[in-house]
Amino acid sequence: MGEQPIFTTRAHVFQIDPSTKKNWVPASKQAVTVSYFYDSTRNSYRIISVDGAKVIINSTITPNMTFTKTSQKFGQWADSRANTVFGLGFPSEQQLTKFAEKFQEVKEAAKLARDRSQEKIETSSNHSQTSFAAKMKRESGRETPSSTRASSVNGTDDEKASHGGPAEAHLKSENDKLKIALAQSSSNVKKWETELQTLRESNARLSTALQESAASIEHWKKQFSACKEENDQLRSKIEELEEQCNEINKEKERNAQLSRRLQELETELQDKELELEELRKQGEIIPELMSECESVSEQLQAAEKKNKDLEEKVRTLRTEVEESKHRQTNLKTELKNFLDVLDGKIDELHDFRQGLSKLGVDN
Repeated sequence: MGEQPIFTTRAHVFQIDPSTKKNWVPASKQAVTVSYFYDSTRNSYRIISVDGAKVIINSTITPNMTFTKTSQKFGQWADSRANTVFGLGFPSEQQLTKFAEKFQEVKEAAKLARDRSQEKIETSSNHSQTSFAAKMKRESGRETPSSTRASSVNGTDDEKASHGGPAEAHLKSENDKLKIALAQSSSNVKKWETELQTLRESNARLSTALQESAASIEHWKKQFSACKEENDQLRSKIEELEEQCNEINKEKERNAQLSRRLQELETELQDKELELEELRKQGEIIPELMSECESVSEQLQAAEKKNKDLEEKVRTLRTEVEESKHRQTNLKTELKNFLDVLDGKIDELHDFRQGLSKLGVDN
């Protein structure tokens, strides 16, 4: 089935600077996919990361590798075959913890696979040697009676050769196979010794790299504290600048209000100038108006005089009216008295007529 991904995450990839062995060099401009792959045919594990068409991590995990957490979101491991140190920056501490746990799990699996392969090699070597010794014993045990039987029956070397030929061919083939197995096992032993020596050298290099990385961590810590102080200073400066910007914005608003007020005052001034111009034009008409006012005042005085005369006349008429009313009242009283007297006289006359009529009748 080939290689299959068993764990995938995203992180920023870094590599140690080969010249200084202290500074980190970004291998990717942004967070990329980092995956663990398992090769079932080779029984091996690899960490692979690709940025576009560029392979930035291709690290085969061995039991001697160690993943170290250097901060809450950053971890690193050294690869002796690639002769470099890889660093990963994660978005969160939880993702870093998962990656570190998977690294330890894969490392244990690689160690178990190496132990099993060594056991298989040792078992196959011991089995080959044991089977070879047993076959040699069996063949040596068979060879003596057959030769004795052949000499006793035939007494010639030809029949011995004819009876012993197939066995010798079989022994030769077995010997060849055992020689090949021994050669392979010896070559594997030499290979593993070379691999062990390489791993020891890589372990020494890793120890040196770890020491250098520890020193670089201290250096980075100092730089981080310095950057933090500088960041605090910059933040205080930014706050001061923000306050100044707020004051500047307030001043701008005030200036804008003053500008609007100035425009309004200019407009009012223009209106006042127009009114003043109209008043000046009207001021030219003031003498005519004054003369008209004088004539009107004279007419008003004459009218007031006429009004006074009319008031006198009205008072006189009112007096005459009151006198006439009084006269009418007196006349009404006299007329009433006269009518009363007239009524009395009429009654007397009526009585007199009645008396005359009675005298006429009597006569």
